[in-house]
Amino acid sequence: MTVDRRFVPSGAAVGVMPRSVIPLHPREVVFESMVRGWRAQQAARMLAPGTITARLAVVARFAAFTGEFPWTWMPGDVEDWTVQLRSGGAAHSSIRGYHNALAMFCDYVTDARYGWAAECEQRFGTFPVQICHEWNTVAHTSAIESRPAVRPFTRTELQAFFDHADAQVERARRLGRKGWVSAFRDATLFKTTYAFGLRRREVAMLDVADFHANPKAGQFGAFGVCTVRYGKAVKGSPPRRRSVLATMVWSTEALPSTSSACVRFTRSPRRRRCGPPNVAVGCPATT
Repeated sequence: MTVDRRFVPSGAAVGVMPRSVIPLHPREVVFESMVRGWRAQQAARMLAPGTITARLAVVARFAAFTGEFPWTWMPGDVEDWTVQLRSGGAAHSSIRGYHNALAMFCDYVTDARYGWAAECEQRFGTFPVQICHEWNTVAHTSAIESRPAVRPFTRTELQAFFDHADAQVERARRLGRKGWVSAFRDATLFKTTYAFGLRRREVAMLDVADFHANPKAGQFGAFGVCTVRYGKAVKGSPPRRRSVLATMVWSTEALPSTSSACVRFTRSPRRRRCGPPNVAVGCPATT
């Protein structure tokens, strides 16, 4: 029977399984085709390549742990894997992410629209089932999942960190090393990250053109608003944009120097002391 591929969803068994040859190792071929199909299905949903790769790595890791194929996986395998992860020191959030990725893969291979259950039953006399449920997976019940031992810097610790970053710039320039430009850039990025509350990718993708004046807060000059162009995306959407208002005058003092630092370093960066928001000092304050 000929299948009209116009009505076949991306990642379906009929679209990724080889039909013209008989595989020498059918179990390995079917599993590899499942993984390849799930990659195509996620790519069709416009998910980030990094997200897809991370999820596939979880499936491969679980398969290596069980030594079995998806159509023979059991809920008890998830529980045994979780015990191993906990004994290895995996974080609560990491285990929850592994469970989510594994559950999504099982949803994919058990969905009748993709035909994997029928394919496995025809070849092996059994079919995959959903092995992740509310009794053997970690629930997302708290907005903060970090370890209790992890805490923010105190004001003294934060001051010491920024002083150290500034000292590296001064030391590199005093010794005549060209690495002072990179050190000065890093010191400014650290301060900008804290002052505007940015994620790693958000601050890494910043450009000088992303800063604008705030007409209602002239004390910040041309750096009163930070436009984030690479915010965290949701469900395959493009990066979200948002604007962050400057609230600490010290955060805008290093930025004008940074934009011209790659041309010439005319003076050593001035160290400043920590203080509360809206005080013209050069180091962040914490509560």
